[in-house]
Amino acid sequence: MPLLPPLPLPAAPPAKRVVDLLGALLLLTLLALPLGAVAALLYAATPRAGAFVRETRAGLGGRTFRTWRFRTDGRRLGAALDRWALDGLPQLLNVVRGEMSLVGPRPLAHAEHPERLLVRPGMTGLWQVSARSDLPWEEMDLLDRHYVENHWLGMDLAILAQTPRAVVRTAGPRPPASPPPAPATDPRTEPAPQRVA
Repeated sequence: MPLLPPLPLPAAPPAKRVVDLLGALLLLTLLALPLGAVAALLYAATPRAGAFVRETRAGLGGRTFRTWRFRTDGRRLGAALDRWALDGLPQLLNVVRGEMSLVGPRPLAHAEHPERLLVRPGMTGLWQVSARSDLPWEEMDLLDRHYVENHWLGMDLAILAQTPRAVVRTAGPRPPASPPPAPATDPRTEPAPQRVA
């Protein structure tokens, strides 16, 4: 589907861009060694495919850009990255470049709703802190559009604060779906039935 023509760029709130830039640079500094180690392990596991997946996305004003994420197909490390929502950490580079924000609607390959193009796509957002992928697509889209229409810096900070807990809640240890079966009793150790008078 062809992209819509670029829309006029709105005046971006300077404070949001400052938070994006400082936050992304801080995270990249703290995570440089772990991210490098993950990339090396993924490359060693799949040297032909590489450690990263590059995708074209529609950004602010309809401008397209390339985004990166760790490859998650076929390996235990990749599955862990996907489960804990860590495969998108390379997108911090997109935030530094000004193509993405820390908080915003999901980056999509096409723009079905032009209003999405009025803000930068984000690494996290309302639907992620609500239930992440447990929500139906329609509800995720509604939450993204609600963010576009109502976002402000306080909302961004609240979403950032809730994101780690949301990831742990949805990816961490889960209670068993049903209680474990009762252990089988050994008839030799089972007490004899009592007589009823």
